[in-house]
Amino acid sequence: MGVDAAGLRRFDAGGRGYTPTMSSYTKKNLRADVENRAPKFDMPSELEARFARHELEGETLGLSLMTLAPGFRIPFGHKHEGQEEVYVVVRGSGRVKVGDEVVELAEWDAIRFDKDTMRNMEAGPEGIEYLAFGAGNDPLDAEMAAGWWSD
Repeated sequence: MGVDAAGLRRFDAGGRGYTPTMSSYTKKNLRADVENRAPKFDMPSELEARFARHELEGETLGLSLMTLAPGFRIPFGHKHEGQEEVYVVVRGSGRVKVGDEVVELAEWDAIRFDKDTMRNMEAGPEGIEYLAFGAGNDPLDAEMAAGWWSD
């Protein structure tokens, strides 16, 4: 570790070239500062969808806080042609249908989806809250399929 002319500490992360410098940032509270946009899209009241990309000033990074009421299944599947996504369950449990497979999810489970992979979420008996992280240039890159997961 060394110090540069501006007094910033520089770290050599084992030869991987990591050198932190001064950077800008945006801090927002996902509940207080990010609107629940589900009602604007005529989504059921059992779903809260807080899409924070704009509020966080993300250029290629998207972050959403999703909350589903107990037993609620999102009424459509979706996929992104140009981006991977990762969901991290922060409260509750549920299931996700990925392609033809149904995967059980518990608190602090993380699941990654390849580009162009259809999926859909369903809350467990106590509901589910999860963070969705995505990276891509087009925030509107989403294909929806109504009724995609039917029993």
